[in-house]
Amino acid sequence: MTRPGHPHPTERRAPGPAEGCGRGAARRVAPASGPASGRGSGGRIRAWAELLRVSALFSVPGDALAGAAAAGLRPGRGTAYAVGASLCLYEAGMALNDWADRAEDAVERPHRPLPSGRIAPAAALGAAGLLTAAGLALASRAGRPALTAAAALAGTVWAYDLRLKHTPAAPAVMAAARALDLVLGATATGPGPRRTAVPPPAGRADRTPVTSTPAAGPGADARTVLRVAAPAAALAVHTYAVTAVSRHEARGGSTLVPLGALAATSALGAVTALRALRKPDGAAALVPLLPAALYVGTAGTPLLHAALHPSPPLTQRAVGGGIRAMIPLQAALAARAGAVGTAIGVLGLAPLARTLARKVSAT
Repeated sequence: MTRPGHPHPTERRAPGPAEGCGRGAARRVAPASGPASGRGSGGRIRAWAELLRVSALFSVPGDALAGAAAAGLRPGRGTAYAVGASLCLYEAGMALNDWADRAEDAVERPHRPLPSGRIAPAAALGAAGLLTAAGLALASRAGRPALTAAAALAGTVWAYDLRLKHTPAAPAVMAAARALDLVLGATATGPGPRRTAVPPPAGRADRTPVTSTPAAGPGADARTVLRVAAPAAALAVHTYAVTAVSRHEARGGSTLVPLGALAATSALGAVTALRALRKPDGAAALVPLLPAALYVGTAGTPLLHAALHPSPPLTQRAVGGGIRAMIPLQAALAARAGAVGTAIGVLGLAPLARTLARKVSAT
């Protein structure tokens, strides 16, 4: 079975598209647990944390922030709405993913929250619906373009989990989800103010020009689309590669797929680094190099191990590394767009994700 995420992917169990999204970390086989283990508030919280794979949430905010940076805009209230919408849709995909795979999980992973009885299937499905509605509501606060992008993302999440994860189209659907998540951030942040001088109204004694904020022209819109398309494509390529590897996570045995993913991630890192070195901006141009190097190291090392020894555990680690590598990739994309502060903030999520992944598996 295939289950990548927004986002965030696996033959045995890849997270939902919001992870891709896309929109987790290396899978750890937890000890089997029955319904009794979910009793008490602590057990219920733990069960929901496992169902929603909360440690993978840190790979989500960078999509919207990188989208705003790619559009040449500073993060604002609309960006915050986009981040909230992305998180809700991501978690909706996680809950829906477990609900859709509950029969397979009963055989392959009976310790998961649904087959173990710690969470009822109806509760998981209800959570998916509520989280989707919440995500769309948050996106609507950022304007109609953001709501349109969020609706497309939500449709991708539900289509993947309910139908497409078992088809050859799964990696492409996951890639589309991550790209849409970045577009959501760009559209929610909105066009920057463009103040221009206009003649004063008739009868005014002073000659001070009056400023207005006209909409950007078609040329500016086209440039914005092109600026956003490149980082969206980068996230899509990375997500496609990780999702393809995840389809072998349960059984291993594939050498060519991890090698292909390694080539793709290495190329992405190299392109980011070369673009930085070519900019004539002095030391500031070198800022993207650190996250680009971290990206290649986070994703590339486990992929190389999986290619050399394609066992299920090493393949699972490669998938986990690929999902965690989303964070430095997002930071590198933001830095390349000139948003150094945003890049530093996104990169700061990486150690938090790694720490939480030791307690709650992101896959």
